[in-house]
Amino acid sequence: MKDLAVKYFLGGYSCSEAIVQAAADKGYISQEALAIATSFSGGMGVRCLCGAVAGSQMVIGAMYGKNQERDGKKARALAKQFSEEFAKKYKVNCCKVLSSGFDDFHSKERREHCAGMVADCGIILEDIIKANQEVIA
Repeated sequence: MKDLAVKYFLGGYSCSEAIVQAAADKGYISQEALAIATSFSGGMGVRCLCGAVAGSQMVIGAMYGKNQERDGKKARALAKQFSEEFAKKYKVNCCKVLSSGFDDFHSKERREHCAGMVADCGIILEDIIKANQEVIA
């Protein structure tokens, strides 16, 4: 999933879209989720929550969240696990902080910098999914 997400991100998708599209390509979630991910791009437009983190959380929710068969507890636990794993490396999940030092948010250099976070989110997310495959309904 990591390679797909980075390919989409460097190819023009936003960070949140790249994660969600990669998850859809792998068959984890519906392609329809891509449109939802768009509004989480660039930290929800104000550089708040990292879009790659938000996209990853969307995938966790889509796969394990509340529905007629599930109470959502698994999604909340996995969301926490994802956040803790991301924080081990990056300490924060704020887009402004993670991309500080780049005057032009749309620069090639900032995108290359953020591609590492997209890759790490892809790795963390797929590890969580693989470890919890038996509970996918």
